[in-house]
Amino acid sequence: MPHVKTQTIDFDRPLTTVDIVIFTVSEETLRVLLVRRPVGEGEPFPGRWALPGGFIDTAKDADLESCARRKLTEKTGVDVPYLEQLGSYGNAIRDPRGWSATHVYFALMGLDDVELAAGGNASELRWAPVHADITGEALAFDHAEILAAALTRLRSKVEYTSLPAFLMPVEFTLTELQRTYEVILGRELEKKAFRTRVLAADLLDTVPRMQVGANRPAQLYRLRDTRKAHVFARPFGSADAPNAAGMRR
Repeated sequence: MPHVKTQTIDFDRPLTTVDIVIFTVSEETLRVLLVRRPVGEGEPFPGRWALPGGFIDTAKDADLESCARRKLTEKTGVDVPYLEQLGSYGNAIRDPRGWSATHVYFALMGLDDVELAAGGNASELRWAPVHADITGEALAFDHAEILAAALTRLRSKVEYTSLPAFLMPVEFTLTELQRTYEVILGRELEKKAFRTRVLAADLLDTVPRMQVGANRPAQLYRLRDTRKAHVFARPFGSADAPNAAGMRR
């Protein structure tokens, strides 16, 4: 092939990062993973809590998802079974160091046998409860806005997909799965209808043993396909049954 001479690029480049909103459910509470910003000289928002993420490395990252997974491993020591691109945010004021653009992913992670390990420039990690669409704290950069957008996306998709199954331990009961749906959606679901739809979707495998505890034994299940979510034909309803006129109370 003949050599093609490329034009020299001569224009300002924005700071380019990837951020990840990682959700889990613990103690019947929806939580998001936050990292503590470093306090070194010149660091923006020193000591403030933020979403995990960092700059794209063109030598290491083949694409944006590669960068997201690398940053997750560097800053938390874990990988996630579900990762989805949320969107991009950029302007001249979100980062005091200059014009900045970030590409955001949201992820779901169960806490079964997971031990977080802070790394990179993240000095501390914590699972913060998500209340009223934000954590109740002033997050670094525009991360509160990003978190609110991710929460809206999560709740919207939970209405008609099996996403909450990615927050479960390897083995779980249908009651535990339903409760995870309810925690995310903020409302109760009708038990019989929920079980019928989940089992009819054929997305779970039966585990050959029961969960034994204070209540009567319950059947255990595991997620059949850990790579993608199942899409239901219609959204999940609430726990309120229709009245005689066909309207919900």
